[in-house]
Amino acid sequence: MTVFEAKESVVRSYCRSFPVTFNRAKGSFLYSESGNQYIDFLAGAGSLNYGHNNDAIKQKIKDYIDSDNIIHGLDLHTSAKAEFIQTFDELILKPRDLQYKLQFCGPTGTNAVEAAIKIARKTTGRRNVFAFMGAYHGMTLGALALTGNKYHRDPSFPVSDTTFMPYPHGFMKSFDTLAYMEAVLSDPSSGVDLPAAVIVETVQAEGGVVVAPVEWLQGLRKLCDKFGIYLIIDDIQVGCYRSGDFFSFERANIKPDMVVLSKSLGGYGLPVSLLCLTEELDKNWLPGEHNGTFRGNQLAFVAATAALKFADDNNLSSLVKSNERLIAEYIDTQISVLNPQLAVRGIGMIWALDCSAFAEETTSAILNICFANGLIVERAGRNDTAIKIMPPLTTESSVLMQGLDILRDAIKVVIGE
Repeated sequence: MTVFEAKESVVRSYCRSFPVTFNRAKGSFLYSESGNQYIDFLAGAGSLNYGHNNDAIKQKIKDYIDSDNIIHGLDLHTSAKAEFIQTFDELILKPRDLQYKLQFCGPTGTNAVEAAIKIARKTTGRRNVFAFMGAYHGMTLGALALTGNKYHRDPSFPVSDTTFMPYPHGFMKSFDTLAYMEAVLSDPSSGVDLPAAVIVETVQAEGGVVVAPVEWLQGLRKLCDKFGIYLIIDDIQVGCYRSGDFFSFERANIKPDMVVLSKSLGGYGLPVSLLCLTEELDKNWLPGEHNGTFRGNQLAFVAATAALKFADDNNLSSLVKSNERLIAEYIDTQISVLNPQLAVRGIGMIWALDCSAFAEETTSAILNICFANGLIVERAGRNDTAIKIMPPLTTESSVLMQGLDILRDAIKVVIGE
């Protein structure tokens, strides 16, 4: 029995899929204590968009530590925070004509979701929030109330004040969600309360990499405007260039009232979360009304600033869109042809191979073969029937092809005709 089995809580999860002890990582690779190399198509659940131990970011962290600068600063003014704010404004907000205030929350994305919902409710005086079927927004109680996954929504938890609407996916693709939402909001006898906010992922990552159509996102923005509802975009997993642009909603040319960021915002896998919100909303906060001891991770500010500059210097958006074409072409010519029942979805460098048409154990069988052959890739979606491809954005094309080869061969063994 390992020390993990003996002492670590049974709530542990990823280690059950990848039962080795890792001790080193670089770029797109993880290494076990026994010396085995694994291509990483998980990327810290989307926290390592810039790869493991990115040299440009690592050097900035080392320099900062060596200078004996502030490591923990609550929400005090610090040089690290100032540089991040200035860089984020210059490289991200101004070029997109976005005028957000920046609110630094507790260290994980779910806390920023909580802040977004809290300020929407306070500003409007309304409690209800619209979320979408298949959504995942976090594991604290407020965010959990917005999360559709029954596995996480234990009935004993006090999750409430949420109305779930259909997301354009599966048989719901032919259902006009926006018309339905407008109908229930216009009908004084619908029994559905006018929400303070609508929270949406433009790409449902944990929901199985479901990409919302541009026209649908534009319609949702118009609907929120019509009824005076705040639109919150949860970009925790698919932001920071994962979809091709820094923000996943850019393809729809819309401006949300709030945007939630975390995961790869920290640049180096360091925890930090950020709520971007309009000044109209921000002015309704009282000082310290939403706080936390670790709001504003100083090392994460340093890493995040370095990551933003790295992405800008290396034209990361263009690289992601180039890799998107490589992945799409490979799947189309090498994987989809293996079995016509295998469904494919994706954008940028996040893709899913949906195996819901096959036996329940199909994805776990494929992933076990992948791991045995040196590839780390995980499951997502309803009943974990989708294989989620999510490598670091900096993955070299040769490594990307190597990982896809391993995945293709495993699929061929399990469900290939």
